Amino acid sequence: MVVVQVEHLKKTFGSITAVEDVSFEVQEGEIFTIIGPNGAGKTTTLEMIEGLQHPDSGSITVMDMNWKQDEAKIKQRIGVQPQTSALFDLLTVYENLLLFQSFYHQQRAVEEILELVNLTEHQTKKVKALSGGQKQRLAIGLAMINDSDILFLDEPTTGLDPQARRNIWDIILKLKEMNKTTILTTHYMEEAEKLSDRVCIVDQGKIIAMDTPAQLIQQLSKEREIVVRLEHKQTALEEEELLNHASGLPDVVRAEWDAGRLSLVSTNAEVTLFHLLKHTNEQEIGIEQISIREMSLEDVFIAFTGKEWRD
Repeated sequence: MVVVQVEHLKKTFGSITAVEDVSFEVQEGEIFTIIGPNGAGKTTTLEMIEGLQHPDSGSITVMDMNWKQDEAKIKQRIGVQPQTSALFDLLTVYENLLLFQSFYHQQRAVEEILELVNLTEHQTKKVKALSGGQKQRLAIGLAMINDSDILFLDEPTTGLDPQARRNIWDIILKLKEMNKTTILTTHYMEEAEKLSDRVCIVDQGKIIAMDTPAQLIQQLSKEREIVVRLEHKQTALEEEELLNHASGLPDVVRAEWDAGRLSLVSTNAEVTLFHLLKHTNEQEIGIEQISIREMSLEDVFIAFTGKEWRD
């Protein structure tokens, strides 16, 4: 069942077009991730769906309701964790949850939320004493306090260490088990790949690809990257000669030097590697390490946009 429908959204700020003709649907219970570099239009798109920004044109339907006619009803059924959360630093974790709970007709028990976001042991701490990861988990807990049907999480793991990031991932996956719909934004490719049922890649305000992570990667599935680290540093001329030879090997679609390593993207890695090793052996070029890497969502982005990922 479709719970969010977005059609032909456009939003400009002066001469800057932040979102241009964006359309998609989100199904009940799925994790739908909008990914893209900073400035791509992710947050603006999310804020329009949340009712925080008004689109210049286009339409938004949330659970068969629209913001113009059903604003109060929609607010009662969604939960929002913005990039910058408004937490009350001098109140405890429990008091923050209790306060936000009072804003809603439909409520979830504070104790249950504390358990879901793993803050039970910290419920008596004032917010100012929490770590960054704990504050972010509390922000998600506040978005869940009304037992919301749809949660909007705007870059929920930005700035967190790897362990804190994975703690947030666990919470998002718990929400899926509860059949909650989660729409999140991120510019972390691994995060999108691990969590998402579907991803929507945006850049410069436009959707450039949308599908499941597996389907997007499958479009590049015939390609794999061979990374070769040589035993000894080559001269500029030797590097150029090796690069030229590698570029002409069977099935190689891209070859380059990257951080002192030879990187080859091939549609048939085994054949390419055979010919490469034959050449390096004949030329007595020592190899220290070889690795073969499958394509990822980051590779999908580069393939669609023709440019490197930007933070």
